[in-house]
Amino acid sequence: MLSELRIQNFAIIESLELTLKAGLTTFTGETGAGKSIILDAITALLGGKAEPTFIRSGAERASIEGVFLIPHNNREPILNLLKNEDLLEDEETILISREIRQNGRSTARVNGHSVSVGLLRELGSYLVDIHGQSEHLSLLNVRQHLNLLDRFAGVQEVLAEYQAVYRQLKHTQKELEHLRQSERDAARRTDLLEYQAREIEEARLQPEEEETLRQERNRLANAENLSSLAQEALGLLDEGLPDSPALTDLLGQLITALEGLARIDPAQQRLAEQALTANEMLAEIARELRRYADSIEFNPRRLEQVEERLDLIHRLKRKYGGSIEAVLAFARTAREELETIAHATERIAELEEKENLLRNQLAGVAGRLSQMRQSAAGQLAGAVETELADLNMAGARFSVDLRTRPDPHGLNLNGGGEALAFDENGVDQVEFLIAPNPGEGLKPLVKIASGGETSRLMLALKRVLTQADSIPT
Repeated sequence: MLSELRIQNFAIIESLELTLKAGLTTFTGETGAGKSIILDAITALLGGKAEPTFIRSGAERASIEGVFLIPHNNREPILNLLKNEDLLEDEETILISREIRQNGRSTARVNGHSVSVGLLRELGSYLVDIHGQSEHLSLLNVRQHLNLLDRFAGVQEVLAEYQAVYRQLKHTQKELEHLRQSERDAARRTDLLEYQAREIEEARLQPEEEETLRQERNRLANAENLSSLAQEALGLLDEGLPDSPALTDLLGQLITALEGLARIDPAQQRLAEQALTANEMLAEIARELRRYADSIEFNPRRLEQVEERLDLIHRLKRKYGGSIEAVLAFARTAREELETIAHATERIAELEEKENLLRNQLAGVAGRLSQMRQSAAGQLAGAVETELADLNMAGARFSVDLRTRPDPHGLNLNGGGEALAFDENGVDQVEFLIAPNPGEGLKPLVKIASGGETSRLMLALKRVLTQADSIPT
């Protein structure tokens, strides 16, 4: 239970410290005194909304801190949760805090350790049940009636078991439907996939070849110009121009002059060495140019082959993906799908057997779940009528209507009986019925209850659920 609560700079509350004891605690006060704000703070503390608008005017941040005594009924799941998250400090109490900042960020801590808001909500679900204004309107949503009955019946473990099997069944049925559809389309699909995979595989694409081919095409298409430029450069190096000697001859003259200079002034020897290095570099450039000039290929046939190869790559990319890697991936996927189609019949038989086993298993759990609900329905009705008598509705009658719906594709709960429709919550459909006044017949709550009657009915249900629940606050 909540034993201590400290609030700082939250809404209109500057500072508040509360020490709470077991039993009923009631806050009274005029409108605007801050009663609802205390509940808002507890909601935020346990993972609810924590917006900057909650921060008191003029303050930089708001903080809420609560000390909870670990309840006996929920002790095991709470301790397990704390141990799994390495948050257990004391097996008797839990310290939870939440801080809200002006920048919109908030921090949550359990026993001094930072935690996610999701974990805070999970932990809070074991500690506090908050019922706010107008929440009784949820009674007008018939889908909530099943949740309320389940809460009273304590079917959480059986329902979790049912839902786990239900998810397996749905997954199996989805795969089955996909395979059956694939089998129906197999002939047409197989021909298409085989053609696509073979077209890509016969091309023998290489991941980096497109760029290499582009460079080769550029050289082949410009072979004459490249050869001319290479010969021009070699001429400048070795032969020179009509009115000027070759660069190598000029550099030779430079070297002779600098060596003479160095003999007279040894301090300039470095210049002569640099000139010799430059001469070696020019010689290497000339060698590379000759090799390059010899490699230049005037080959129109090869240029045509490169163009055709690039065109093939472009067509495959346009059909199967924006890159060679994407085209190759498409081929792999096509082969995998062909493999799946080839083994579809065998896999379908396996999945059909699995589906039957799961349906039988689900029917068994659904039967147990339905029996627990039926047993609890009468108890819930009697308990609610007792509470309504204390709320000035002594003649009111309350009933839980449990129904099932036949469905030839549903679950067969008792072997030879009628198959029943089912969903993620089982085979049962639940609706609360009420006769507010003596002599009236039971009718759906959503159609006949007034606002005041609905509020009192929710109070009665909360009272009854509190007795059934393990949540302490």
